[in-house]
Amino acid sequence: MKNLIIVRHSKSSWELPLNDIDRPLSKRGIHNAHFIATKIQDLLPKSFVIWSSNAKRARETAMIFSQNLLINYENIIIKEELYTFDEINLEEIIKKCENMYDNLILFGHNEAITKFVNKFGDLFINNVPTSGVVSMQFDIDDWTKLKKGKIIKSVFPSHYKHEQYKSE
Repeated sequence: MKNLIIVRHSKSSWELPLNDIDRPLSKRGIHNAHFIATKIQDLLPKSFVIWSSNAKRARETAMIFSQNLLINYENIIIKEELYTFDEINLEEIIKKCENMYDNLILFGHNEAITKFVNKFGDLFINNVPTSGVVSMQFDIDDWTKLKKGKIIKSVFPSHYKHEQYKSE
């Protein structure tokens, strides 16, 4: 059995004229990353490997999640190839995960994430939003044999809209 927790980076800022890869999180993105990270503790397996895109907004999202979930940020592996918006590339990257890891947590980008989730999940998700988390399970023992699995849970900011904005 292999498990994937896939996280779309939080909302990024467009305030400065930066290259796409260098855009940081917006104030709302920072807030939502902290908020959603507190809601996924029960999804975390006992052991896992964490990968993040090298884009600033993905790395910042991973850092916020690691702080809230008490994960050492140094354990997060930054992968340039995760700076992709193509689900076929994303699929190929996931298939390269070492089989010694049954659990992969990945911080990446849309539209690759939404298309991947819909290709390999058993529920249709119109759009995985920024700060969105989708937990998936696959009945395989080898990442290279990735096939249709099931969505265990999705955690999106909109699921907590009333709770989220009370504290602001």
